[in-house]
Amino acid sequence: MRYAIVLEKGTNNYSAYVPDLPGCVATGLTVEETEREIREAIEFHIEGLIEDGLPIPQPASIVEYLEIAA
Repeated sequence: MRYAIVLEKGTNNYSAYVPDLPGCVATGLTVEETEREIREAIEFHIEGLIEDGLPIPQPASIVEYLEIAA
């Protein structure tokens, strides 16, 4: 499956979340570390859903960038 993630720059770190997996979040000091951590968080989140007998949400979010003239 291919899930969209949102990476945000904080004051001292980065954070990431998965819109299609509520509660699935991660943080890291660099973009690379945060991507690695959110990948592990997604895998862990899905394993937990399976263990609890809950459905795995299908990826549904769409990611687009918009050009805005400033």
